[in-house]
Amino acid sequence: MQESVRGTARARPKSDTSVQVDPKSRDALRAAHLYYVQDMKMESIARELGTSRSTVSRLLSFAKRTGMVSVEINPAANMSVMAAAQLSDMYGISVQVVPTDGSLDDTQVLQRVSAHAAYVLGNMVSSSMTVGVAWGSTMQALSAALGSHPTHDTVIVQLNGAANPNTSGVGYASEILTRFGQAFTARVEQFPVPAFFDRAATREAMWQETSVRRVLKVQSEMNLAVFSLGAANAAVASQVYRGGYLSEAENAQLREIGVVGDVATVFFDAAGRSQDIEINNRSTGPSLAALRAVPRRLCVVAGRSKIPAVRGALAGGLITDLIIDEGAALALLGG
Repeated sequence: MQESVRGTARARPKSDTSVQVDPKSRDALRAAHLYYVQDMKMESIARELGTSRSTVSRLLSFAKRTGMVSVEINPAANMSVMAAAQLSDMYGISVQVVPTDGSLDDTQVLQRVSAHAAYVLGNMVSSSMTVGVAWGSTMQALSAALGSHPTHDTVIVQLNGAANPNTSGVGYASEILTRFGQAFTARVEQFPVPAFFDRAATREAMWQETSVRRVLKVQSEMNLAVFSLGAANAAVASQVYRGGYLSEAENAQLREIGVVGDVATVFFDAAGRSQDIEINNRSTGPSLAALRAVPRRLCVVAGRSKIPAVRGALAGGLITDLIIDEGAALALLGG
């Protein structure tokens, strides 16, 4: 499978020529220009800069990490591109398929998909946006792959609570949110409530509290929601199923009523319906109706084991943008 990768180094000249640029940034920009624009080898760049090849490699990594370099992928017609086009036509959404092959294990596939999603998010998130972020195994990997994309007046808001009977969940969810906030220089709004309340009445009471209503209001202003899909049988176990959030009785009940997945701890069946699923009355994630009201809804999925959840989410109209690995995409097309 072939793909064309074009790297472009974009200098961003400052209007005030008196502004001092630190030597590392200066050298990184120069190295990036020589490497990506003039197509020079690292050894030649090292000689021109009077440094070592390993230093040039670090300078190029720094240039990409700080946003000096934008890498655009323009793939030729191949299986991934054709699968993306077919899925886009089939479901009426934007689909990007990440090329993978059978030599990768599930964790490696997750890392590939997360890295691609992090790149895409860098172009999706802009100033003055409100971005809702779920937590989970995929979101943790995605957050770790984010580069620097400074914005202004952007807000990152947590979609659902993370506490359970075994842990507060604050550290886990906070790490993900903090990475998003740092990547986009955004204000972070945490949602310090349990993932599930013990009783629906407790949630109803909490939803009247001023501090909770403030976060709910921020969620209602979202321009973009970023999430993956939980699935009980996922190869890389979904956090909600392995993290002590559900009792054995709750897991059994979900299987019995045909639940195929969840988004931000709100469960749905194969038709994308969440009604009559008792635990949803106690969940702190946004209702599926509220989620569908968000203009853009980016779902990031890795692994064929999540295909039933993907089909259910698509049937329920929960996704506008999908990033998925090649194997899962082909399985989705396979019916």
